[in-house]
Amino acid sequence: MSAGFISKAQDINFSQFYELPLLRNPALAGIYKGDLRVTGAYRSQWASVTTPYISQALGAEVKFGIAENSDNYLSVGLQVTNDVAGNSKLGKTQFLPVVAFHKSLSTERDTYLSLGFMGGPVQHRFNPADLKFDDQFVNGAYSPTNPTQQTFSKSEFTYLDGSVRLTFSNGEQNEINYYFGAAYFHFTRPKVAFNTDSGVTLNPKAGFNAGISLPTSDYNKFILYADYFKQGGSSQAQGGFIYQHDLIQQENETVSISAGTFIRWNDAVMPLIKLDYYKLGIGLTYDVNISKLRTASNMRGSFELSLSYKSFLNINNSSANKVRCPAGF
Repeated sequence: MSAGFISKAQDINFSQFYELPLLRNPALAGIYKGDLRVTGAYRSQWASVTTPYISQALGAEVKFGIAENSDNYLSVGLQVTNDVAGNSKLGKTQFLPVVAFHKSLSTERDTYLSLGFMGGPVQHRFNPADLKFDDQFVNGAYSPTNPTQQTFSKSEFTYLDGSVRLTFSNGEQNEINYYFGAAYFHFTRPKVAFNTDSGVTLNPKAGFNAGISLPTSDYNKFILYADYFKQGGSSQAQGGFIYQHDLIQQENETVSISAGTFIRWNDAVMPLIKLDYYKLGIGLTYDVNISKLRTASNMRGSFELSLSYKSFLNINNSSANKVRCPAGF
């Protein structure tokens, strides 16, 4: 016999979503202090319930001024993600280039309107070798030596995905910085089924993002982030705060420690600790499960580690040489 296999995997999501801005909104590419930003994340989820779900991400961006006498910027980058779930090794890998244009709206403040586009190939796959099927059970007991008659026409497929986003940002050094934006994901409406005869398509997703940095003293600031996504009949809200204390301050770099808490509505509460050491940053979160699975999981969700690197580059159009630059936290 043969069977169709439909992919039901949802969009990849990280607790430290603020560290992976390209997944939130490609127009956030370049909205940071520096010319280069590289961020990686590793997430292990549901180890207390089943085979752990492993998610990984790596993003890189470069920002540069368009002209010597202009405050406009262009950002280019790449977002790569990979996740694997369950005994079937159901996985998805994304390879998504991104480009964003930042238009200056003021000669007195760092006020920008940013338009970003991200798109590229996405591969879904699974491995049926470790799956157990009904016809492999003999007298109610599974027999690995009993071959299954189950067959699959294909165990992987690839499609092109795309998203477009718009962000408004405003800020000034040592003052309140903020941004808000909107995004439209999966406008290509790709087919997402291993069975080529299936008409299952990926629904477009609308997203809204915001962030604000509020200095409380010369060495401390309070940062808030929030996201809301709507796709088909489902929605997701997440947000939280970080309190950051600078131990050392230099012109373009700091040493700081941070702590905070985030929540993914009806799913998890995520405490955070973070260390920024000049150009390097390391963050750690743990998901305390508050969903309907909390009894089975004993409220244990996942741990997540992020590493980041931000720096200015020795180039003529470096943002370090500009008076105006898109505000970043």
